[in-house]
Amino acid sequence: MARLYWVTGFSGAGKTTIGFELYKIVKMNNDTSLFLDGDKLREVFGNDLGYTREDRLKSAMRYARLCELLTSQGMDVICCTVSMFNDVRIWNRTHIKDYVEVYLKVSSDVLRKRDQKGLYSGQQQGIASDVAGVDLMVEEPQNPDIIIENNGTLSVEMAAAMIFKGESYYAG
Repeated sequence: MARLYWVTGFSGAGKTTIGFELYKIVKMNNDTSLFLDGDKLREVFGNDLGYTREDRLKSAMRYARLCELLTSQGMDVICCTVSMFNDVRIWNRTHIKDYVEVYLKVSSDVLRKRDQKGLYSGQQQGIASDVAGVDLMVEEPQNPDIIIENNGTLSVEMAAAMIFKGESYYAG
């Protein structure tokens, strides 16, 4: 049975990095595996939606429906996305048989220090808006299958291996 790993967290949580490492592990067990990243998916869909709450919901539902289509055809999928909406995660649980919700939980201090895309500093300077968790309310996952506290104490490889094994990690 094909599985969807829905890897979620704020910008800078490590979704893409850990998700791609997870993909490498999954691919060793199922050659028909696919890695999807939210930023790349925006490009694939033509960057036709912005970052407002409404546009983010439309994007998230696109990703969910695409993942359902792919898993229904036997592909294991690792989809890394901010995924701000409980309704989307509920849709996934309802429509995707082997759905694994992974929440990469990171403190706001660590996120602001990482700030790879300049979103957090840009928001503080007034040059970025619609930042998830800052300007836009995010509905944190209510019942994720796996929680990884990714504040920098766990290696990328170890985090991916724990997710593959179905284990959570709490930094303490």
